[in-house]
Amino acid sequence: MKRIFLVVISFALTLAAQAQNAKGNLFIIGGGDRSDALIKQMVATSNFKANDYIIVLPMASEIPDTGFKYISLQLKKQVNLTIKNFNFNKHDVNDKKWIDSLTGAKLIYILGGDQNRFMKSVLGTPVYTAIHKAYNNGSTIAGTSAGAAVMSKYMITGKQLLDTVYKETFNKLWDKNVEFAQGLGLLQNTIIDQHFLKRNRYNRLISSLAAHPDLVCVGIDEGTAIIVHGNKATVAGDSQVIRFAVPKNVQTTSKGLIKFSNAEFGVFTEGDVITIKP
Repeated sequence: MKRIFLVVISFALTLAAQAQNAKGNLFIIGGGDRSDALIKQMVATSNFKANDYIIVLPMASEIPDTGFKYISLQLKKQVNLTIKNFNFNKHDVNDKKWIDSLTGAKLIYILGGDQNRFMKSVLGTPVYTAIHKAYNNGSTIAGTSAGAAVMSKYMITGKQLLDTVYKETFNKLWDKNVEFAQGLGLLQNTIIDQHFLKRNRYNRLISSLAAHPDLVCVGIDEGTAIIVHGNKATVAGDSQVIRFAVPKNVQTTSKGLIKFSNAEFGVFTEGDVITIKP
């Protein structure tokens, strides 16, 4: 048992070091409509060469082929490269040819939908490892909506643990109410929330900060992205990004209510550079 624990700790430390030193970029979109200007910026971030190619991972989506069609059309306006649809919900995750191809992709794009569905298909598989290898070697890993949520190690699932009625906004600030699951862990120390202003998700992200006060929490609105390289994230797109960090004196009352004295809070727009924790 002790040996297993040490292996798990070693693996976690390795992922954290890789996230800090990765050569690639993350292009994390908060959902909603993607403007052509935003896609153009994603293409520029990817820094394509002549023989590069793009792979779309549609496993979060209920309509994967339709989702692939729309992102392909947008990308083809900006770049003349091969774009492949790798649906590992319908394909062997151990297919070496596909895995090698995924590792070599210059841009990997993760569609929106249900982040839990996506992680169910990739966690503990060679697909997960291939995404990390691509990122470490200099590829851009992009995602929108659910594809944004999966970037974090502590992935918000969308479920409230203490309230049986689903609410997009989380209308309470309760301790232990946010459910987290294991995400891709490309961001080991930053939690991402999406559709942020559109769906008024302040309570959900504040609750996440209280649950993990040592992490940075970032809410990305629709039509907006952060471009991550190392511990810096540049805001792109039409709306705003919210950053919470360093809550002071985090406590829980006898009724399970969250409270803390203050925290770092910022609202950022296109071109702003914010500090995160990879």
